[in-house]
Parts: sequence; C-alpha cells; structure tokens
Amino acid sequence: MKKSALLVFALCSLASLALAQPPLYLDPAAPVDARIEDILQRMTTEEKVAMLHAQSKFSSPGVPRLGVPEYWMTDGPHGVRPEVLWDEWEQAGWTSDSCIAFPALTCLAATWNRELALRYGKAIGEEARYRKKDVLLGPGVNIYRTPLNGRNFEYMGEDPFLAGAMAAPYVAGVQQNGVAACVKHFALNNQETDRHRVNVDVDDRALHEIYLPAFKAAVQQGGAWAIMGSYNRYKGQHGCHNRYLLNDILKRDWGFDGAVVSDWGGVHQTEEAIFNGLDLEFGTWTDGLSEGQSSAYNRYFLADPYLELIRSGKVGTKELDEKVRRLLRLAFRTTMNPARPLGSLGSPEHSATARQVAAEGVVLLQNHRGLLPIDLANANKIAVVGENAIKMMTVGGGSSSLKAKYEILPLDGLRKRAGGQVEIVYARGYVGDAGDSYNGVTTGQRLADDRSAAELVAEACDAARGADYVIYIGGLNKSEHQDCEGADRLSFDLPYEQNRLIAELARHNPNLIVVLVSGNAVAMPWADDVPAILQGWYLGSEAGHALAAVLFGDVNPSGKLPFTFPVRLEDNAAHALGDFPGQDEQATYRESILVGYRWHDTRRIAPRFPFGHGLSYTEFTYGNAIADKKSMTADETITFSVAVKNTGLRDGAETVQLYIRDRQSSLPRPDKELKGFEKVFLKAGEERTLSFTVDRTALQYYDDTQGTWVAEPGTFDAWIGASSTDRKAQVPFELK
Repeated sequence: MKKSALLVFALCSLASLALAQPPLYLDPAAPVDARIEDILQRMTTEEKVAMLHAQSKFSSPGVPRLGVPEYWMTDGPHGVRPEVLWDEWEQAGWTSDSCIAFPALTCLAATWNRELALRYGKAIGEEARYRKKDVLLGPGVNIYRTPLNGRNFEYMGEDPFLAGAMAAPYVAGVQQNGVAACVKHFALNNQETDRHRVNVDVDDRALHEIYLPAFKAAVQQGGAWAIMGSYNRYKGQHGCHNRYLLNDILKRDWGFDGAVVSDWGGVHQTEEAIFNGLDLEFGTWTDGLSEGQSSAYNRYFLADPYLELIRSGKVGTKELDEKVRRLLRLAFRTTMNPARPLGSLGSPEHSATARQVAAEGVVLLQNHRGLLPIDLANANKIAVVGENAIKMMTVGGGSSSLKAKYEILPLDGLRKRAGGQVEIVYARGYVGDAGDSYNGVTTGQRLADDRSAAELVAEACDAARGADYVIYIGGLNKSEHQDCEGADRLSFDLPYEQNRLIAELARHNPNLIVVLVSGNAVAMPWADDVPAILQGWYLGSEAGHALAAVLFGDVNPSGKLPFTFPVRLEDNAAHALGDFPGQDEQATYRESILVGYRWHDTRRIAPRFPFGHGLSYTEFTYGNAIADKKSMTADETITFSVAVKNTGLRDGAETVQLYIRDRQSSLPRPDKELKGFEKVFLKAGEERTLSFTVDRTALQYYDDTQGTWVAEPGTFDAWIGASSTDRKAQVPFELK
C-alpha cells in the first residue's frame, strides 16, 4: 500500500472513531440500570415506539440496530401453546411443538403444596425456554366468584391467601429459566360474559382484601417480571390501561418494576395507553392483516398514533422512556440474560411432575362405607361409564388449549393399572361433545355416536349390573359454555342429562364411584345416593395414570378443595344477591368481601362440600392448639402449634389450615379467614407438631373510610382445622 493510501486510511479510521458512540455496556457485572440508560439514549424515538407493540401474533420487536433481541410470548398456564402462523390464530404446522400438558391450575391449587407449585413452574418454564419463549402468559390468579365463570379452571380458587401462596412459587419456578411469568388478568376478570365491555363496581374493601392479594403476592413474593391487564373495565377504564390499578397500585404502591402487557385485543385508546401504565400492546385487530394494510401493526394504539402525538408536540416522551426502560429490563432478565439455562421439552422429569401434581390434586369428596380404594384382589368386574373416560381434555377451552405430546385417558389408565386382574367393561352413557379439534389442533378421536339417549343409558345400566364397582367419569368439558374461555356456563347442573344417568346407575349398583372432571363446582342432586365422589379436575398428560393411582390406592388422596361447592347456585353469594353477570355493561359485586366460604360461614349456609375439604384413606387426629404467648403487640408475632398424628393404617398427607377470627370489629368481617396452611406427610402412626407464625398483617382488614390497612386491638381466635368447617382446635389471643 502506498503512503498516500495509508494516510487516507488512517484519517478515515480516526474520523470514524471520533464519530463513534462509546461502546454498549457489555460487561455483565455492570449495573443493569446503567446498561438500560446507555441503550435508551442511543435509541431513536421511532425505535422506542416500535418496542411497545406487537409485530406478529405472539412477538414484539427489540432493537436490531443495537442488538436487543425481539420478544416471544406463549400462552400458558398449563403448557406451552403450539405455534401459530405469524398473523393468524391457525396452526403453523410444526412437528416439534408438542408439550407436556400439566394439570389445570385448579388442580395445582388443590394440592395446597407450595413446593410442588415451584416444581410445576420450573418444569413449564423449562419447556417454554426450550421452545425459545421469553414470556409465559400465566399463571392466572383471578378469584373464583361464581361457579358459572367459564375460565375458573385456569385460576387458583376463591381464597386470596391460598391463590397467592401457590402463585408465588409458580412464578419463581418459571423465572429460574430466564423466562418471565406474566401474571394475569389484572384485575377483576371474574366472568367471561361481556368481558370486553363490562364495568366492575366493587367496593375498596373487597378490591384490596379479595381481588388484589394474589397479584400482590406474585409481585412481591414471587418477583413477577410481567403482569397482563384484564379485558374488563374498572372505574370506567379498561384493565389494560387503568390508571388506578396499574400506576397507583401496581407500580407505585407495590413497587412493580416489570412490564405490563395487554391482553390480546385489550387496548382501546392511545392516550389512556400512554399515561395509564401499559407498556406493551398485543392483539389489537387480532385477525392480523385484515385491515387491508401491510402496516397493520404500525396502526396499533401504541404505534403510529403515538408517534403522531409526539411529533405534533401533544405529548412528551417521559412516559415513552419509562415504558422502554421496563421492556429493556425485561430483556436483561430474559433475552439478554447470558446465564439462563437451555431448558428441556417433554422430559421424563416433566411427566413425573405432571403426574404428581395430578395425583396430589385429586380430591376425595365422599367415601361412605370405605368403598375406596378399590380392592382389586376381591373384584372380578369393573364397569366404567361416561364420555370423559375416553375424551381428550388437553385440546379446547380457549387460549390454554394444547398440543400434548401424549395424554393418558382415564379408561386407558385404569386398564393399564388393573393389568388384566379384573374385567373392565366400558359404556359411554351419554354423548356430549363429539368434536375432535380446536384452533387447528386435532385429537384424532372420532366420538360421534348416533344412538339415542335411552339406548346409551340402557347400555350403561346393563354394564353396571353385576359389576363389583361402577366408576362413572363425567362432569364438564372444554366446550363453549362449559369450562372454556370466552363464555360462561349457562347452568349449575351437569350437562347432557348426566344427573339422570348417575341416578340410574346408583339404582342399579350400590358400589358407584363418581369422578367429576371439571374446573368448577357442579350441582349434585344425587350426592346422597352415591357412596364415593372424587373431584378429578383437568389432569393433563398423566390424567389416566393419576386417577388410577388414587382409585386403586397406590396414592393416598390428599387434595383439598380450593373453592366451595354450594348445594344450590342460589347459595353462592354472587347469585344470592342477584348480580351475575350484571346488566347494561355493569356488574356490581354486592357481596363485597363475602366471597366463597366467607359467605357460607358468615351467613351459616351449609355447603355441599366446604372450602379446604378433602378426605383420605387414613385418619388424622389433632391435639390442642397452643400459643407461645397470650397476647401480642402490633410489632410482635405469635406462634401457634398443634400436634397432628396419622392414626390410620396407611401413610398419607394432611393439609392443616389456620384461620383467624376477629371476635369484635368496628367494620363487619367474615366469620374467619385463611391465614396459613401446611401440608405434612405422615407415615401410619407418625405424629408431628406444626407451627404457624403470624404477625399483625394476618389480623388486618382494609378500612375503606381511611384508605389503609388496620389491625384493630382486641381478642382473636386461631382456628385450626381440616377445612373451613371442620374445626380441630382453637386458641384465643389478644392484640394489644
């Protein structure tokens, strides 16, 4: 090279160095906030706005010029959703997107097992990570207000303490994988009817005591990195851009430093989205490019309309920068986290976790005459009746529908476990949903049946005659107006005339076992005629194995109900007070704080099965409750202890529940409220002492006249039991 050429090269190099910006913070040890600010100041306004909205059904852009990767979301919360096309809901046709279907979250809540919730979250997070997903859209923690809510099966029951205690470890488990948990739907999304328009009118006490605590636990205890807004309105504003919920409570009061993600199609107005706490917009015009423009995503509310407001000077960029900061923080936790593991998909460990959750979540509601477990050694014939014994339940139900790697059906699980020791005959009994596909995922099942209802019932009764046991597997399914997103149930009764069928089976065979597959309570007019009843939930890939293990006694049932089963629909508070699903786009929660067992216990309305209820194949006895002191001050704690002994012949687990009762209060309070629980495994004959430590937060109520939490001095009872109605021990104490 000639000297002149070298000189030109050197001068050009110096010029480029002089014009170059300082390097990005690449040192992982550098403070994340400093790295965020470094990237932020390099971004153009157009790049910032581009980060705030989707670029496809389930992805949003990063900043390619600066090396910030795009974000990929996936529906949960029971498994990683199969891939869909870029702009459409239809399947992408991949052959590598089958997952382990974990049990629905009602089942997880029914385990009352925090450690298992952590394992569940870790396993589903590993599957999401392997599939290169950055945000898992779950868990759902909306409160079970009515048994008609079609989406209850995705949530964790009626009690905010239980829901929060189970959600926090789930969130932590997911995020161990460098995958963000996106807790949903914030807040008051307690019905599917008119969900995009309904305005929820709820008093401040109920909001803070019932509907917010599970979200708060997920944020402050679980450390959630993302929150999804809800479709419904509150105080006239949609949940995805609700100033009070998102800015005042979530971000200011709770210190949430993550990203707020809209539900798909949940954004309705640009200015509200700018100023009221939303960070990332998805699903607007959710049928992709049907607006007829190739720039459909640029027409989102937080896209070109936002840019136009900035360019016109009508809004500034303070809110824009804050949104981008939150999204960059999300990136450093997920896509730009060099330490996150690789994940795994469909592993034996995930199957084992799914099976344990399923088996531990099954609730033995009733077991007269000790009919269960089934004694295979003294049985010759078992009749299995019911469509849900042969119907796949991992497909359907809305956004949580899955393409499962496999699904063990109940009938197959029973036959495999019986191993030919007894004859197992099957009769369908009724025809419910004969469909075999949802959103492009096909089960391959052909369940159409042209026989009349009378013929099906006659066949079932013939099978029941002479059988040593009859196992009826029915309940609901994931069709519209049952357990399904987008529509609520139309009736508290079982569909497809199952009540009549169950009554007929009970008349033909006294050894009838009813297994309910559902995520909701149902009417049971036949309960007094059926000796054994199991709540079987939606158990996922390992459904058949888990049910068989419980029915045949390989697993001692230990599940406890996460919500109340009323006798009649009118016994539920939302229906007793006549405001579900509301009128004229308005739903008023007239029951206030008296949700679920709080209503039943306070109003002395006997449930069919109470909150926290669940039987075992063994027996547990409780000793007297002991407090470590007779009184406490507001700055102290108090510890309650109780001895629990397995006095039966089988090993088993018991969930000991602590409720607090305020004997006298300035404001009305429920009869008692759950404030602690512990699940303990005891071998036959084993005894263990359990302790519960509470502070003043367990004694508080929300005083809406002052807008603050109050722990009022006075006398309280620590009420320890096996359900909300089964008191085993009680000890008074005083708050000075």
